[in-house]
Amino acid sequence: MTPKLGKKILLLGASGLLGGRLAPVLRQQGHEVVTHSRASETHFRACLTDQTETEKLLDAALPDIIINLSALTDVEKCELEPAKAYLENVHTVENVVEWIKRHKEGCFLVQISTDQVYDNEGPHAERDVTITNYYGFSKFAGELVALTVPSVVLRVNFFGRSHTTHRESLSDWIYRSITTQSKIQVFDDVFFSPLSMETLSELINVAICKRFTGVFNLGSRHGMSKSDFAFLFAGALKLPTSNMTKTSKDRVAFLKAYRPKDMRMDCSKFEKQYGRELPNLESEIIKVSKEYCGTS
Repeated sequence: MTPKLGKKILLLGASGLLGGRLAPVLRQQGHEVVTHSRASETHFRACLTDQTETEKLLDAALPDIIINLSALTDVEKCELEPAKAYLENVHTVENVVEWIKRHKEGCFLVQISTDQVYDNEGPHAERDVTITNYYGFSKFAGELVALTVPSVVLRVNFFGRSHTTHRESLSDWIYRSITTQSKIQVFDDVFFSPLSMETLSELINVAICKRFTGVFNLGSRHGMSKSDFAFLFAGALKLPTSNMTKTSKDRVAFLKAYRPKDMRMDCSKFEKQYGRELPNLESEIIKVSKEYCGTS
């Protein structure tokens, strides 16, 4: 069982998908959690691209640990507006890091990154970075900034039932599409290895307790295509799949920015360092399917 540290944790970008699941888990572990977003009802509001606002926020919160979930994750917008991608995914980290260096020696930063820094055939070790779009580039640049202070960078992908209003996860989208009888296309040539938000939240707490530094892949074992994921998720819930069609990423017109085809991660470094065996994706799908049981 992970020991309770009772540290003061500041959750940046807490109004997103992962923040809605992570904050309760951390509180259950005995941490004091204060939350930030730009506009929602959180403890603090601030624009992290503004250095003065960031300084005021951090001076007021004085956290022992900062978990940075704040990011521009819209791949299309990052491609169309690379300067905005830099501001949101790099400059915000620069502002946080500068405050840590000047004001809070011993503050530990948890930088949440992405599996979109990988492409080609997986599974990928942490050194196998291949940048193919501005989103991946900006997130990788943010990692490099975070590593200039005591920090851990976790490259992740996740799914599960959203606890955040107006924010939909991949599994939410599949569930809604099937239950409303909407026709959807699922990619049989895009591979990934996500974790459930519940499992990921528990493992972020482990990372906080251990405070190892460096870059770690944090995903499920083996992985699969997004089409296999969709059909297995539907099967776990005994939902019809007649409206789901397998297709190739290259055959659809609605994606303008390039997306990697194989983001599967080799997570053996995390398993060895933290002494945790990560679950396979099939078991995570079954686990998450139970979150939708009884949903109307």
